[in-house]
Amino acid sequence: MTTAISDVPAIVATLPDQRSNDVSFLEALDGMEAVMSDPLRRIDALVDADTLPPPHIRQQLRIAANLTQAEVAEAIGVQRLAVVRWEAGQTQPHRANRLKYAQLLRRLAEEHPSVAQGGPDVA
Repeated sequence: MTTAISDVPAIVATLPDQRSNDVSFLEALDGMEAVMSDPLRRIDALVDADTLPPPHIRQQLRIAANLTQAEVAEAIGVQRLAVVRWEAGQTQPHRANRLKYAQLLRRLAEEHPSVAQGGPDVA
């Protein structure tokens, strides 16, 4: 499945957020599907909203979706060099950009689950 650049802003705007250091990226995605009715779960969701996969997975997800660094940067509202540095693990996005980037990566992980788990894309 290919992600069009026109789809990226919509992807970023619609995804739930999740973070966990103890589970895989996809397991964290599964945890966000439940409605956050419990106050402690809502707090966890707020704190966990900005988890990013490891830098090499970020790059692999983007490539699997046939997106360029420039397209990702434009959708998030940053310069391409910022995405280059995030994918290289040289820097981390600031909070607002981190939330958008995490949402984008979560959607791409849903479309390319084998890549999110560190394997090749089989789609």
